[in-house]
Amino acid sequence: MCSDRIAEVVARELAADPAVEERVAEFVLSALTEVDSDSAAVDSGDTGVFLRSITVQGFRGIGTEATLRLNPGPGLTLVVGRNGSGKSSFAEAAEFALTGGNRRWDGRSTAWREGWRNLHEPELARIEVELLTTGADPDLTIATRWDANAELTDARWTERRGATPPIPVDVAGRRRRLDLYRPFLSYSELGALVDGKPSDLFDALHRLLGLDELAGVAETIRLRKLELERAVKDARQARLDLLAGLADVDDDRARCVTELLHAPEPDLDAVAAAVAGSVVGVDGPDALRAVVRLALPDAAEVDAVVCRLTEATADLARHATTDAEADLRVLELLTGAREHATVGGSCACPVCGRGDLDTDWLTAADAEIAHRSGRLAALRAARAEFDAALVAARSLPTAPPADLASHRPGQAAAAPRDVSSDIAVGALELGGQAGTAGGSADSLTDRRERARRLWVEWFALAAIDDETLPKRLRTVHADLSAELTALQRDAQTELERLDAVWSPLVPRILAWLDPARAVAADADELRVVRKAADWLKSATATIRGERMRPLEETARWVWSTLRQQSNVELGAIRLQGNAGTARRVLLDVTVDEVDGAALGVMSQGELHALGLSLFLPRATVAHSPFRFVMIDDPVQAMDPAKVDGLARVLAEVARSRQVVVFTHDERLAEAVRRMQLDATVLEVQRRDRSVVEVRVTGDPVRRYLDDARSLLRTPQLPPAIADELVATCCRSAIEAAGLAKARRHLLGLGLDHAEVERRVRNAHTTRAMITLAIMGPGARVDDLNKHLSAVGGRWLVGVLRDATAGAHVPIDRPMRELISDTERFITWLRAHDPVAVRS
Repeated sequence: MCSDRIAEVVARELAADPAVEERVAEFVLSALTEVDSDSAAVDSGDTGVFLRSITVQGFRGIGTEATLRLNPGPGLTLVVGRNGSGKSSFAEAAEFALTGGNRRWDGRSTAWREGWRNLHEPELARIEVELLTTGADPDLTIATRWDANAELTDARWTERRGATPPIPVDVAGRRRRLDLYRPFLSYSELGALVDGKPSDLFDALHRLLGLDELAGVAETIRLRKLELERAVKDARQARLDLLAGLADVDDDRARCVTELLHAPEPDLDAVAAAVAGSVVGVDGPDALRAVVRLALPDAAEVDAVVCRLTEATADLARHATTDAEADLRVLELLTGAREHATVGGSCACPVCGRGDLDTDWLTAADAEIAHRSGRLAALRAARAEFDAALVAARSLPTAPPADLASHRPGQAAAAPRDVSSDIAVGALELGGQAGTAGGSADSLTDRRERARRLWVEWFALAAIDDETLPKRLRTVHADLSAELTALQRDAQTELERLDAVWSPLVPRILAWLDPARAVAADADELRVVRKAADWLKSATATIRGERMRPLEETARWVWSTLRQQSNVELGAIRLQGNAGTARRVLLDVTVDEVDGAALGVMSQGELHALGLSLFLPRATVAHSPFRFVMIDDPVQAMDPAKVDGLARVLAEVARSRQVVVFTHDERLAEAVRRMQLDATVLEVQRRDRSVVEVRVTGDPVRRYLDDARSLLRTPQLPPAIADELVATCCRSAIEAAGLAKARRHLLGLGLDHAEVERRVRNAHTTRAMITLAIMGPGARVDDLNKHLSAVGGRWLVGVLRDATAGAHVPIDRPMRELISDTERFITWLRAHDPVAVRS
């Protein structure tokens, strides 16, 4: 099921649930589409990734270039070496090259990060990880390099496929996939998987199971639900605040709105109508303020215009006599005739037909025109002044302002109005029901109407041009000015009253109405969102359980194999919580079949085993693109029984995965050999100046014998020292073979691992270890030579004597012969059936 896209799973769950409303299903699927696109990015990239090699130079404990070569396919590889050999540097280098970070350093002091450069190779630091992937270009190399003196964070990453040139890459793009399937496990992470932050493991498993999309949908729905519920809460609180404010106002309008707001579901239209009916106007108090701001030309300006018009009229009357008018007409006629003669040339008179309009006539006409123009200049000036004065007089009256437009009850409005305009209009009419201002409201309304009519009359004067205009300008202006002054005085009084009691509440009510309408409009959506949230919570638990089950079964198998004599049982593994809540992984663990806080009584080794039980299922899910896991130091704190269990688990995982384990503890390699599990053992050695070497070794016996032969081929060693070192290697080989034989024999007798380890620790000498291996517990070391002679021959006694003594004093035997005899001794030891002697 983990391979299915969450969108498909959710769609199937919705379709299979007949109780889900269509709108609820649509809402869930719509929210899912917003977060579904991110999952494709996680699934993209290389797949089937195996490790070929890790090459390191100048990084951590590795100086000159060293390469750890791995078989790029399923199988178990143990990388062994003492502490400080440089083996963990390979693991840390691979993790850093592929992820850009290292979990081992997280949370540590800066000294951990500052000491990343190798002291013996400080100038050149680089890492190359060769990978084998699926696809047309399977060979992939990820390289990390630093310039001299560069900081750890200044690394540059390149990627090379096959023989193509390397190209720069952004390692952050790979990190999400590596964090999701995380094939790396360091020792510091092992304990943190169990006793670290509860949310870390939850988030890792949640992402791994593909549930992040589901969490994203839940978060989207939760935020929308929170938004809608907050709006409901805010509107409810604002209504309570309004009711508290209205309770302090002794006003019928306030009482009317209070009654409406007390309803469980207030009628919002009725509230709006109540406010509109109580304050009618364009913008409530703003209409009153607009009336107060109205202005007319002052009396002095009107008087000046009227005086000018009167004087211009009188002046025009003085100059506009009958003779003057006749002269003016003659002048106009002469002027026209002259223009005609000038344009057309000499011609007969167009008026009488007698006489010619020739040059002589033009001269006489010019003289006559000049004479008459001088006599008529005053008339023309008087007429121009009169026209100008008349224009000035007509420009004084302006159109009635809209602020005086009335909508009296019982009258038709001039144009349709909405609620807000009714509120403003009523600002000029309110007060009848207010008690103390009832009479003034009627007076205000009447004054406004009279002022409007007078203003209409005032505006009508702009179209009058008879002799009554000057007088009417003065009269109507005086009446309108007086009425407007009275209206503005009453409006200011009413405005002050409104501002004192009712008006402050009007904008609060109007401000509440809009969000209240939005809440009412969103009520159905809130119902759908709540149902969607409830359904998704239930569906998430179901889907999470189904997707968790395979990992839980794998984890329980790993634990049952690792626990080996532990009385702690691992039951169900559950994810608890979600985005916005406490998140943790619940482990049902029991001690001796009793429920309790098992984690508090588990040993460190048991906690590490439990950590591996949680790591391996996550790192080996079928759809992971990484076919390898890399584990650093998992054996520490484990008792021998759990080491055997670990060997079995790793061998089983290695059937389908490349498993690379770094350890300095010989017990894991010994357990692998003893149980004859398939594994490749690579030994890492660190020479002087951080020179790190890697070599393949089957077991420590073979390693010691190979070292002995190498010493014989080292001419630089003095013979005495070489002989002593060769003998030491032979003795160590016999001890290693005896240790493996003893463990196998004692476990075969039915002793538990703790008892086996106690007896092995008590075998302090080489002879004691061989006695334990071939004669069993309870045998005496003093009887060893006799037993060896009896079951194998005296040559066995001689080999054991020379190998143990030659490590301290010279012996009378060629070292090459001692090596051969030691190898023969070990072959006999491995084949010999021990005597079952019990203490």
